[in-house]
Amino acid sequence: MWLSDFRVVLPETVLERGAVRIEEGRIAEIREGTVANPEIDGAGLLLMPGFIDMHGDMIEREVEPRPNVKMPMELGLRDLDRRLAVAGVTTGYAAVSFNPKSVHGHLRSHSHSSEMLRALKQMRGTLKVDHRVHARFEINYPNALEVVEELIAEGTVDLLSLTDHTPGQGQYRDIEALTRKIVETEGLSPAEAAMRVQDRITEKREAGGDTGATLGAISSICAAHGIALASHDDDTPDKVALMKTLGAVISEFPVTLVAAQAARDRGLLTAMGAPNALRGESYSGNLSARDAHAAGLLDILAADYHPSALLPAVLILAAADPAGLAGAARLATANPARALGLTDRGEIAVGRRADLVVADDRGVGHVRATFRSGAPVFTDGTLAARVVLRPEEA
Repeated sequence: MWLSDFRVVLPETVLERGAVRIEEGRIAEIREGTVANPEIDGAGLLLMPGFIDMHGDMIEREVEPRPNVKMPMELGLRDLDRRLAVAGVTTGYAAVSFNPKSVHGHLRSHSHSSEMLRALKQMRGTLKVDHRVHARFEINYPNALEVVEELIAEGTVDLLSLTDHTPGQGQYRDIEALTRKIVETEGLSPAEAAMRVQDRITEKREAGGDTGATLGAISSICAAHGIALASHDDDTPDKVALMKTLGAVISEFPVTLVAAQAARDRGLLTAMGAPNALRGESYSGNLSARDAHAAGLLDILAADYHPSALLPAVLILAAADPAGLAGAARLATANPARALGLTDRGEIAVGRRADLVVADDRGVGHVRATFRSGAPVFTDGTLAARVVLRPEEA
């Protein structure tokens, strides 16, 4: 099957008029210029590699869209699948947290989080996107080691990150800002909010036990099973150094430019949210993804909580990227593929899987179609009107 007359986004450049041939789900040939009688005529639309999202927080809200309103697991996962396909995501890592003391309560309990992960694994064969699991563990979660061992042994986890949301460091290093946020969102008085923050600090410290031993054991398990390890919300060079010694290969959502530079210096790839890049600022007041990109310290864009932000974020960063659109596209394609060991995808190159996104760049950008292994998993009808039938098929 030929896709012709596209602006083809290659790893290092963009073919302003190019064609790609797909055979048996893989890219078989790439040509500059157009071909006669293609199966699909792009009429100048963009053809990009399918997005690889290493951190998507949507699964919990698809399963429980409102507090204590639980949908059937099959329905929630199917809706997540469609949401990702429409956003151009062909490989998605569902980020599921294990932290029952979080503001999301039972959603992040051992039983509920494990149930979601196992259901997602069981449904993989019926879903359109290649779904994988990103398990997120609070470093002071009392049963973290036991749960990690259990899930990895049964082959449920594909990526693991270590998080610490204790007030006073990381994402919540500014205790006064966190206290004000609690006042605004929960309607508490300043005194009540301050007490809430202090209670969270005390709970975290008391629950942690021997955190160092737990981290070391989790690191060893991940290394033994070939599972990539990520740190989360790095705020200082010391924390980056610790996570590097544990084997982390990704620093996701560094909260300061100093931490992002430390991650780069130690060989970690930095990942930040597409919504942050799209908006130009972090919703929690931390490092702007655009500032990290301008400093040459942004390697990966993740959907975070809003997958449809991926394409607009790529287009915005392309205007400032030294390699233009090809460089910005790597943030959501080739770079996460490299970090996660996905050697069969992430680029439009001969032999790679034909995971592709058709898009236009008008306005904020629009995904027009998504292909996984050469088969369409989403189309808005734009391409259907441009399909060119060969004479023998007419």
